[in-house]
Amino acid sequence: MSAEISIILDKMQKMVNDFLILLPNLVLSLIVFTIFFFAARSIKRVVKNLTRNHRQARNLGLVLGRLAQGTTILLGLFIALSIVIPSLKAGDLIQLLGISGVAIGFAFRDILQNFLAGILILLTEPFQIDDQIIFKDFEGTVEQIQTRATSIRTYDGRRIVVPNSELFTNSIIVNTAFAHRRLEYDVGIGYGDDINTARQLILEAIRETDGVLEDPAPDAIVVDLAESSVNIRARWWVQPPRRADVLKFQDQVLTNIKNKLTSNGIDLPFPTQQILFHDQTEATDGDRTQQREGWPSRKGQDPKPRSISDAVSKLAEMKEQRNGNTKQISKT
Repeated sequence: MSAEISIILDKMQKMVNDFLILLPNLVLSLIVFTIFFFAARSIKRVVKNLTRNHRQARNLGLVLGRLAQGTTILLGLFIALSIVIPSLKAGDLIQLLGISGVAIGFAFRDILQNFLAGILILLTEPFQIDDQIIFKDFEGTVEQIQTRATSIRTYDGRRIVVPNSELFTNSIIVNTAFAHRRLEYDVGIGYGDDINTARQLILEAIRETDGVLEDPAPDAIVVDLAESSVNIRARWWVQPPRRADVLKFQDQVLTNIKNKLTSNGIDLPFPTQQILFHDQTEATDGDRTQQREGWPSRKGQDPKPRSISDAVSKLAEMKEQRNGNTKQISKT
């Protein structure tokens, strides 16, 4: 029993001695890793500051800063492990990282997909921070482009976090990609109004609106002969093309167009529907030759045009005759 206790004590003493021998290396490796960790954060901050004032290079600065930070931390970890384990070689570490990378890739496939998509978005810059975009049913201003997801602030004050893989593989509308943006609206006038006069009044109303660009020039074109109106499409350009400006200019332009047209006697008709009445009796019911509208004409057998007033008059006459016959019968 005493021999077993002495063996255990010897092993414990050996472990303590090995730990004491390894302790300076542990402390040194911890100090080295801490230095590399804070150095990585400083490098990231420096790279971001260098590109902060340049809008076109801001996203590239984010990518380079994060990559520099990750590379510096990885290098610090490798040096720290080399201090603790002197027998560890670079080839062994690379082999270990390769095997671990494959396992991590299968386990976190979606995360890595979003990460790579985020890197590509930051490098190719299909949109940038502060751009206003439309993605599926979402519309708002881009707040952050991270390596995993992109944050969009909607116009009603909500935040939407979209995975980068979705943004990279789907269509996106960037409303602020260019300095100028064209707006349009269809204005309906009456069929009895002169189109050229209405077109000229619409253009005058647009040009009188502050903020509408003269170049490219606004225009007004006929786009549809609708059921109750002739539709003229008014088109004008504004700068800058942000959402608040779009609503502001559209409100001013449409207000000016409406006031200009109505003050000059141009009709803005309501939707109307025409109803045709046919004089049908038991003898003519179903006889399409007696119902001219929409059916082919037969020579010499065209029905005469009727009006509602004629139909009402005939009904009144029939009613009077019916009442007269009833009185005669009652007298007899």
